[in-house]
Amino acid sequence: LVNPLACHETELSVEEDAIAPHERLRIGVVGTGPAGMAFATTAATIGHHVTLFDKSNEIGGQFNMAKRIPGKEEFHETVRYFRHQLAKLERKGKLEMKLGTEISHADMENTSGDIDKWVVAAGVDPRVPPIPGLDHPNVLSYIDVLRHKTPVGQKVAIIGAGGIGFDVAEYLIHHDDNADHDLTADEPNAGDFLKEWGVDPQNASRGGLAMPDESIHRPKRQIVLMQRKKGKLGAGLGKTTGWIHRATLAKSGAVEMIGSVSYEKVDDDGRLHITIGKGDKAETRVLDVDNIVVCAGQISKKDLEKEAKGTALADKVFLIGGAYEAGELDAKRAIDMGTRLALKIHEEGVVPGKHKFQSGEGPEEKLFQVLKRFT
Repeated sequence: LVNPLACHETELSVEEDAIAPHERLRIGVVGTGPAGMAFATTAATIGHHVTLFDKSNEIGGQFNMAKRIPGKEEFHETVRYFRHQLAKLERKGKLEMKLGTEISHADMENTSGDIDKWVVAAGVDPRVPPIPGLDHPNVLSYIDVLRHKTPVGQKVAIIGAGGIGFDVAEYLIHHDDNADHDLTADEPNAGDFLKEWGVDPQNASRGGLAMPDESIHRPKRQIVLMQRKKGKLGAGLGKTTGWIHRATLAKSGAVEMIGSVSYEKVDDDGRLHITIGKGDKAETRVLDVDNIVVCAGQISKKDLEKEAKGTALADKVFLIGGAYEAGELDAKRAIDMGTRLALKIHEEGVVPGKHKFQSGEGPEEKLFQVLKRFT
């Protein structure tokens, strides 16, 4: 995740001061999420001077929400790693961090004499679906829950069952609003995990299997997780990790999963009216819940790029990460994109719109794509 050079050592190389002095640029980077941090550390390492801006007072971007999800506590360590790398580069005079600073198009124009190119890694905004009544105070976004730590009631409806919807559901069944802190990477109890999933570490029982201990993590809430699409919820989750997300929610006994849902409205009492299915078999339900959490996808934050069009900055603003492509949030993709652009941004043919670089398909990837057709 953190090292995009892994398995690409013959293709990518990040060496200190590798860029010739006459090719070195002064680069402004907006956003300290995965893409912004990866670009900044790589560009500064190879010789460019980077000024890193973020309106938040802490680095990390989406990592600061993801690290709160059970099973993703290692993202605390990812942020720690980048914090160390950025501080080291700052001490060497290769990089300057300006946290708590929001950058506008006017700011970019006013600093045009000090910055040669801009890299915008501003991330995404939550997509707000057109459902009547979403302005009700019982309705929250996933950002309210994961970043702002807004208290959530005991009965919850989640709109959207992509990666973020599953993450929020898992967070809510485990998280106690009275907890004094978020778990870090070394705090989850391995022994409790083995007991919960029926693993005998002593191999005293046949096959190393034991009776699962259902008392380890009793669900903190009752949840209804919904999606518009027909079919199995979570079908688009990662091939290697999706099964554990689905299994965790199913095992809790606290999560009802419903597909083929039409969201009709949120009424004055904060209840969600839905229709399940279509035609003669359609069923209407009213979900009497304490909160509704919207996890209906993301929209790229492209404002700075749009405002630059038709100005002197038009060929100097590059989007990366979620700002370039929202989709399902993918830190690995964002870090890879940031790193690869940092290695090439000084080249003459690298211009906005022609700045996404990726490795060619290896034989393993080609074989995987063929096998996918039969699954």
